[in-house]
Amino acid sequence: MNKNIKLLHEIAGKKTKTIIGLMSGTSLDGLDIALCKVTDSGLKTNIQLLQFTTVLYDHVFKKAVKSIFSKDVVSLQKLCLLNEWIGSQHAIMINNCLRDWKIKNEEIDLIASHGQTIYHAPKSLHKLDAFDNATLQIGDGDHIAMHTGIITVSDFRQKHIAAGGEGAPLALYGDYLLCSKKGENRILLNIGGIANFTFLGANADASKIYSTDIGPGNILMDMYVQKKYTHIFFDENAAIALQGNENNALLEALLEHSFFNEPFPKTTGPELFNFAFLQKAMEKSNTNHLNMFDVMATLNTFSATVIMESLKPLLNLPNLTIYCSGGGTHNPLLVKKLKETMPNIVFKTTQSLGIHPDAKEAILFALLANEAISGEGINFGNNQPSVSMGKISFAY
Repeated sequence: MNKNIKLLHEIAGKKTKTIIGLMSGTSLDGLDIALCKVTDSGLKTNIQLLQFTTVLYDHVFKKAVKSIFSKDVVSLQKLCLLNEWIGSQHAIMINNCLRDWKIKNEEIDLIASHGQTIYHAPKSLHKLDAFDNATLQIGDGDHIAMHTGIITVSDFRQKHIAAGGEGAPLALYGDYLLCSKKGENRILLNIGGIANFTFLGANADASKIYSTDIGPGNILMDMYVQKKYTHIFFDENAAIALQGNENNALLEALLEHSFFNEPFPKTTGPELFNFAFLQKAMEKSNTNHLNMFDVMATLNTFSATVIMESLKPLLNLPNLTIYCSGGGTHNPLLVKKLKETMPNIVFKTTQSLGIHPDAKEAILFALLANEAISGEGINFGNNQPSVSMGKISFAY
């Protein structure tokens, strides 16, 4: 037997594994690194977060990724080079964290890498008859494995698409395994660059749950701030938005896009919701004269409105709780607006479920890696592909 296969077989048979989950989102702020202790698999899964940090990307990293991020035309040479380079850079970040945590690389069973999304192209967006859904994440898993000496599971979204999904959101798999509870209807709301939610019914039936993207979370606010400031990347504590007043004409223009009328589940990204999207809405509503404070106040309301409208069909369910995670949970104005528009709903963060709100997505990929090598599969019915995801890269 090949020694790599033998090692993988041994790891797959372990009741408890130590797995590093990685997440790098559309905000390009940094790499989330979650060191997890994972016991069992499937509905018996238990995950303990041992360490968590976000390694902030420097200007060089951000500039390199932005040169090919969410663009129709890029340099193939640059794309090719960055695939390997990002994998190697992520490996360096992992090695540094393990050294700081005083943990040896050989103590880690697996690395689960989401990679860096460069382009997301569901058919609902590209509308080309000859092609189906597609997505591309770079940051080669082989480079991570070779430079850390740890088996790496990566490129999770491709299997989801190959099985008929859109490649996103993948939160449903982890949310079901870790957060379902009979007798309580739960919404797991993640407010990242793109907001998404998973609905977990009180009957805990896997075939009845679903997960979907909603639309902009932080992405338009972050992009607008970065256009206006050189060294500010997001509206910390909503300090900018709080100085402005929302503009109804601009808000209505933003909400007119057909994406918001499409049925669930659906997926989207910065290929649709970008600075050009905002500019088009401002031109249509004759609001190019607005100061940046009013624009930010409107974008904040836009995100809150999109989220509330998406959740509206579920709000009359009994025993309903919304558990929030992601960067948007740190935006006090956005959270205030959500609570005001849904006054009868109980809001909590996923911390109350034992899941660090900022680490949730990195933890999810650690769980998906565990399922890829130790899981027995779950029947999600027609709502989501019932598949294990991830490609395996050996370290030697």
